[in-house]
Amino acid sequence: MSDIKFAQVRKFAQEQGVQFIDLKMLDLTGRLHHISFPMDRLTEDVCKNGIGFDGSSYGFLKVENSDMVLVPDLNTANMDPFRKRPTLTMFATACLTDENRTPFSQDGRVVGRKAEQAMKDAGIADLSQWGPEYEFHIFEDAEFLSEANDSAYSVRSGESFYQNAYHACNPFDRYDDFRDEVCSVMADFGIPVRYHHHEVGAQGQQEIEGWFADLCTTGDHAVLTKYILFNKAKEHGLKVTFMPKPMIDNAGSGWHLHQFLMKDGKNIFNDEKGFASLSETAMFYVGGLLKHSDALCALTNPSTNSFKRLVPGFEAPTVRTFGCSNRGAAIRIPSYVTDPQLRRVEYRPPDLTANPYLCTAAILMAGLDGIINRIDPVEAGYAPAEAPGSTPKQPDFLPRSLADSLDALEKDHEFLMRGDVFPESLIRRWLEIKNDEINAINQRPHPHEFTMYFDF
Repeated sequence: MSDIKFAQVRKFAQEQGVQFIDLKMLDLTGRLHHISFPMDRLTEDVCKNGIGFDGSSYGFLKVENSDMVLVPDLNTANMDPFRKRPTLTMFATACLTDENRTPFSQDGRVVGRKAEQAMKDAGIADLSQWGPEYEFHIFEDAEFLSEANDSAYSVRSGESFYQNAYHACNPFDRYDDFRDEVCSVMADFGIPVRYHHHEVGAQGQQEIEGWFADLCTTGDHAVLTKYILFNKAKEHGLKVTFMPKPMIDNAGSGWHLHQFLMKDGKNIFNDEKGFASLSETAMFYVGGLLKHSDALCALTNPSTNSFKRLVPGFEAPTVRTFGCSNRGAAIRIPSYVTDPQLRRVEYRPPDLTANPYLCTAAILMAGLDGIINRIDPVEAGYAPAEAPGSTPKQPDFLPRSLADSLDALEKDHEFLMRGDVFPESLIRRWLEIKNDEINAINQRPHPHEFTMYFDF
């Protein structure tokens, strides 16, 4: 933190009549937390040494030794439009309580910064660029319970379409004005929007497509986009969910990530002579993603519900392959891109039950592993039939369950640890938390089981 930056932020806060400062941070699994304090406590000491909090409640440390501090990231300061009193909100970094306030190695934003540094240290690129697609559902109401004697859910949408609702027009698209409002608030937060529209799902599925930013900024934008949507939905008496598959026989919601790398101001994924105009570097990156895709799913699709989306028939990625315009492939190469500086690949499996920083960092580390080890996806057998030199083979499917992806991560995580980006302790903690989630699901009767077995 520089003195000038602190002075600038404090001056801005005073000009805006700010009464409270709000610090936001994700816990390990990706749920947002915050803490607020009066404006007069925004001092240089707080910005340097932080505010104490219980790290065990964020899933980080054990109760016996859980003191940590939140250090404000002044570069992310924005006015929060959802607080009654004028409030300046910003992200915070989780730090240890040592004299240097060392950033905590399991904080997602810390992991993201280390992943981009690993990319630079390897001499591969100096900037990664990410273009996210936010898919979500809007319901008029949602109720759910899970008790010892009761288990049920109900979601209700006022929309109904005879065929798929992709780009449906008003008045049948009931939430275009709502999306306008959301995108306007996103702009106030500095989050660029490419466009928004109704998605394929016939009952309330939406999409807002963002624009390119670096890895950590993309993570910040994802967190804030969810925050904006949840708050706007509450204002309108609606329910928004990023749950990948909230309804049977309806399209699921993903977090597709377009991505490319830049070095010295040039997109190193571009080569007009390559397959689909992709460079050799880009193809190696694709090879790394596909080689590690089973393990990646543990971080990019980290809920039991995630794998109800990754099934055939709903334009969801199911096959460990790549291809032009193929929406069933794990990696799609958009064929409509004409600007060489935007040449890219789209990794389609992720959804926003993920911690967005850990998700993007893991994807980048897999791609870097492909580049460093020159993993040719054609030679590795991941190529589509139209790729030069490919040999058609049986489809190689992505994991069918969270348990399968966790098993893959346990066996295949060395690529994540390069440059100490993902510490072993984080991976072990992740496996523990997610296996606990699986056990919680497996121990509970499912409502459909009563239909199938109650009078068996």
